Amino acid sequence: MQIDIYNQFYSEYFQSQEFKDDFKESLKIIKASKNIFFIGNGGSMSICSHMYEDYAKIGGYRTYNFSDPSLITCFANDYGYENAMAKWLEIYMQEGDVLIAISSSGNSQNILNAAVKAKELGAEVITLSGFKTDNKLKIKGRVNFYLGIENYGVVECFHQVVLHAILDQIVKDRK
Repeated sequence: MQIDIYNQFYSEYFQSQEFKDDFKESLKIIKASKNIFFIGNGGSMSICSHMYEDYAKIGGYRTYNFSDPSLITCFANDYGYENAMAKWLEIYMQEGDVLIAISSSGNSQNILNAAVKAKELGAEVITLSGFKTDNKLKIKGRVNFYLGIENYGVVECFHQVVLHAILDQIVKDRK
């Protein structure tokens, strides 16, 4: 059954020491951040929109999401789609902020360029990716969550679970 695939990959990954270390490091990064920026394309952008809202409403963080259609088309037209997010970060991002970059394939050029720009601006970068082991995003962050399966459903749900779990832990730690 399909659900067995989710169970297998999540069980193995969430029990790994790598995940536990990355989870703890993400908590430190986000707790210390001034602003949180979320970026993704397609389904990953939907995850960003959801997390942008939850991290603001539940977590009390100042959050930003590159999702306004007018802004996207303006920046894509003027700077090229591959540079639109990086240009947006150049305007809004400050040292001490964090970029959460989501890409199922880990090879979207606009996401990769934004991760590089965020580091140049003195921000921390947390990446979430999947698919092939040689994807370029999985080495761009201080923390890189990666699930090695070429299945959009499994990878996208994984990204959302990880981000929810981090937020839930932050809220729990405040009590």
